[in-house]
Amino acid sequence: MTDVAEPDLVLGGVQRRTVRVLVLTQAVGAVGITIGIATASLLARDLSGAESMAGLAQTAQVLGAAVISFLLAPLMARRGRRTGLMTGYVVGSAGALTAVLAGVAGSMVLLLVGAMMLGATTSANNAARYAATDLATDDNRARSLSLVVWATTIGAVAGPNLTGPAGSFADAVGIPELTGPFAIGAIGMLTAAVLVGLLLRPDPLLTAQQAASRTAPGVVRTGSSWSRAAATVRERPVLGYAIAGLALTHATMIGVMTMTPLHMEHGGSGLEVIGIVISVHVLGMFAFSPFVGMLADRVGRPPVLAAGGVVLLAALVLCASSPAGMSWEVTAGLFLLGVGWSLAMVSASTLVAEHAPLDVRTDVQGVSDLVMGLTAAAAGAVAGVVVGGAGYPALALGSLLLVVGVLGCAARAIAESRGAATRRLA
Repeated sequence: MTDVAEPDLVLGGVQRRTVRVLVLTQAVGAVGITIGIATASLLARDLSGAESMAGLAQTAQVLGAAVISFLLAPLMARRGRRTGLMTGYVVGSAGALTAVLAGVAGSMVLLLVGAMMLGATTSANNAARYAATDLATDDNRARSLSLVVWATTIGAVAGPNLTGPAGSFADAVGIPELTGPFAIGAIGMLTAAVLVGLLLRPDPLLTAQQAASRTAPGVVRTGSSWSRAAATVRERPVLGYAIAGLALTHATMIGVMTMTPLHMEHGGSGLEVIGIVISVHVLGMFAFSPFVGMLADRVGRPPVLAAGGVVLLAALVLCASSPAGMSWEVTAGLFLLGVGWSLAMVSASTLVAEHAPLDVRTDVQGVSDLVMGLTAAAAGAVAGVVVGGAGYPALALGSLLLVVGVLGCAARAIAESRGAATRRLA
């Protein structure tokens, strides 16, 4: 009995330490990735000279996050979570500085390059939520993941509210006002990289792999990262529903959130007011995630995914009814957009984490984030065109179709879970 219990106690201690470290680094790194949200679309509009191009900066960032997530997956499989996370934060910091240079040089192309590199920080943040589950048990997997997601609240709520002071900083150092948030963000990302390098020891993924190798022989799967992940999804259909639910949820949030600053500016709102609304949105995304995690552990992941879809529907109706500028409708809509995203993101991410076998874990997670990012990038690009041609309400109403897809994925995941439970009883 002692021989069995001791390794479990050791792994439990490593898991608790891992979550604490990831909570700290997420809080710091989130400042870097969110501080530029309120100004990215405005800077893109100014550099391009067209409102229809305003969403391209966010689109490039989401696209960069998708591609870099896929590239980081094999790196983490070989070298562990620590190396992958550090790489993501360092590349993201370089991207933020490139965005500053873009503002100074007046180059839209340079801004898009910087935004794509900045997506590496989003990749690192996404990987961190999965890192929290590497050593978790079935009973606390969603809670562990949600605590790391929650940690983003600290930096993410502070980030957009630093938009005004960052503009003053930009004036003081002689760079364009809209690039100030990127300059401050670069510091936050570098700090997160240092914290990960120093504190995330032992590496949770490598520890999980070592523990598994002692108890069962490893299964070596051949082929590319994509082919291994695709084969696993075919074997386990619930993974496909979870990945699709993640993608559609993220696309809905990115499309509407990206165009909200422009919608508010049309009504005369300044950067400080826009920053407050974005902060409320980010609060909805992250602040309640521990409760969401506990709910997902208690009632199941698929029902919580369905609840997220219902909340997203309400959010889009409010956004569609909001007038240009500051209003209670856009504030409440953005808040519920964040809450719905949280419900769906935590539950679907937990499904991916618990159904992906250890030997292809990073492959499946990398493909999941790739699909999620590509879908959201497409939504961000289309959002700018829709708002430029038909307006913000049309964007919100059109996004209802994506949420119907989320609800469909949840329904299929619920049916798959019930079928699996029935097969186990039989």
